[in-house]
Amino acid sequence: MPKRALLSVSDKTGLVDFARVLTQAGYDLISTGGTAKALRDAGLKVSDISDITGFPEMMDGRVKTLHPKVHGGLLFLRDNPEHAAQAQAHDIAPIDLVVVNLYPFEQTIAKADVTLEHAIENIDIGGPSMLRSAAKNYRSVTVITDPSDYAVVAAEIGAQGDTTLPTRERLAAKVFRTTGYYDSLIANYLSQRSPAPEAFPETFAVPLRLAQTLRYGENPHQAAALYGPFAKTFQQLHGKELSYNNLIDITAAVRLIREFHGAEPTVAILKHTNPCGVGSAESLAAAWDKAYATDRQAPFGGIIVVNRPLDLAVAEHIAEIFSEVIIAPSFDADALALLSKKKNLRLMVNGETTVPAPRPEIRTAVGDSFLVQGGDADTVSDANWKVVTKRPPTAAEHAALLFGWRVVKHLKSNAIVYAASDRTLGVGAGQMSRIDSSRIAVWKAGEAKLSLEGSIIASDAFFPFPDGLLAAADAGATAAIQPGGSVSDPKVIAAADERGMAMVFTGQRHFRH
Repeated sequence: MPKRALLSVSDKTGLVDFARVLTQAGYDLISTGGTAKALRDAGLKVSDISDITGFPEMMDGRVKTLHPKVHGGLLFLRDNPEHAAQAQAHDIAPIDLVVVNLYPFEQTIAKADVTLEHAIENIDIGGPSMLRSAAKNYRSVTVITDPSDYAVVAAEIGAQGDTTLPTRERLAAKVFRTTGYYDSLIANYLSQRSPAPEAFPETFAVPLRLAQTLRYGENPHQAAALYGPFAKTFQQLHGKELSYNNLIDITAAVRLIREFHGAEPTVAILKHTNPCGVGSAESLAAAWDKAYATDRQAPFGGIIVVNRPLDLAVAEHIAEIFSEVIIAPSFDADALALLSKKKNLRLMVNGETTVPAPRPEIRTAVGDSFLVQGGDADTVSDANWKVVTKRPPTAAEHAALLFGWRVVKHLKSNAIVYAASDRTLGVGAGQMSRIDSSRIAVWKAGEAKLSLEGSIIASDAFFPFPDGLLAAADAGATAAIQPGGSVSDPKVIAAADERGMAMVFTGQRHFRH
């Protein structure tokens, strides 16, 4: 009996050439709908699935392959006498190779005008069923879901008349990854449409495609890859291939600059995900001067992000130091030409036009576990601030408090920022005690020869004792912003009042571990 191949695809790339290989190797072809037509139009002999099942395709094509003569032909164990006898009794012939790729659900829901009805009609039922049946019986059945695998299968069939067991096993694993991805897309789409979506359902899946492998991970001995649609939003115009660390830094930089979406021209400089200087002004060049003045050492090898098209004036400043990545909504032609002279400098276009809704954040945990949390809100608001001192902040202090709070939430805890209304003045992050972060911020300001007189201090979490606040007052700060919530809040408030400081509680902390 000749071998049989069942082909039913939405993506017909390379289909005809592969089908010719099968025909030349002695396979009989079985197909459905548009796939059968494409094969016949190419001059290939093909049987309709209805000729095999004895049932016509029905219900607008929803039912065509869900039949024992299809799934029995895929699933029965060839070396099991009972299976073979049952197959013979019910006139079920083996199907030895399956080529199926699925209805384009992912592409369908990506369309802005997609309706629920159209999305549902692009949920494939028969395709995943055939793939899973074939993959379960991979010892006897070859299953292909990706046209990129045609060449390997064709080469093996051409050389020896069949595929090897390792190839069939690899392709079977790919099937279950494919159907798992497909099902999670559908589940997430329907869940997001729910009027009351579950924040943390009983199972959690993130459908992601491999975007690219990376040279290495955080360190050279670690392998790494990027998954997901990064390239839909971010375009690299110039420079070396992005590294794992670059991508981590880009993520931190973009999250920070979102705080200044729609604000005046702003420049932020980051190092190891921490902002080391942020400035706003009437131009990017003036904003750069403010950001860079905060710390002239840390920006070496850092990440620069701006919220306006990057022009030549600021490019000339940036070109004076070594940077790893520059991120902007766009680059003026003369600025791009200048910066492109630096062979390895990565120039990235940030295609975001609005601030996206916060996405879940995922981290690995011990015990083969994952931690999932809702994303921290991406834009700061003063709507719920509460003045807790006798003296409220002045208008200038309020603006500085807002600026400092925008920045401090993006530093590693414990985080302290001294700021004016348009710039950072001193930054301290990642220390074991809050007072140490404050000391570092004051020292950084001193190194930069920046006065902290009349500045504000922003703290990502509450001051556990008055000492941190008093140290800020000694440094020259006249106002403070913090979440509040410590048992020592009354003592901290009293200390602020004694020094004539204004203090605001936000009621919201921003730990970054």
